[in-house]
Amino acid sequence: MKSVCVYCGSSFGTDPAYLQATQALARTLVANGLRVVYGGAAVGLMGALADATREAGGEVVGVMPQQLVDREIAHQGLTELHVVATMHERKALMAQLSDAFVALPGGIGTLEELIEVFTWSQLGLHAKPLGVLNTAGYYDKLGAFLDHGVEQGFQPAAQRAKLVMAADPDALLAAWGVTPR
Repeated sequence: MKSVCVYCGSSFGTDPAYLQATQALARTLVANGLRVVYGGAAVGLMGALADATREAGGEVVGVMPQQLVDREIAHQGLTELHVVATMHERKALMAQLSDAFVALPGGIGTLEELIEVFTWSQLGLHAKPLGVLNTAGYYDKLGAFLDHGVEQGFQPAAQRAKLVMAADPDALLAAWGVTPR
């Protein structure tokens, strides 16, 4: 594993724990020699992720559609910034550049990106690790929904188990078989 794609909010949310968890994840990924791939923004948790990664001495790669670059939200301090034409190209390139996926707290865009790569896993399009950093129980209801899908016969239990929910970055890496440093 060399690169981890991180999906997260373009705002900070209401709980200071979200920012703290974002910074902790960045430091943990860098400490384990992992490059961060994310959406390229300078705002909210996205910007905090990039800043914390760079401050820890790590590499961070952003992928952003030209439309958002034109709105001046692209982070200017990244190791690399790939500018693409569409959101579809963004998601495809982020997946191509990454060996694992993790979602931090975020809104509907974060959820959409996570569910898409989870679906790709179910379809056999990739076998990369998937996870959520369940800060302050943010993803508890998503976990319950997915468990309900298994109970109702809409989601295979083995596929549900592929989406790891962890309360801290070390536990997430350990669940993926990476011994945290």
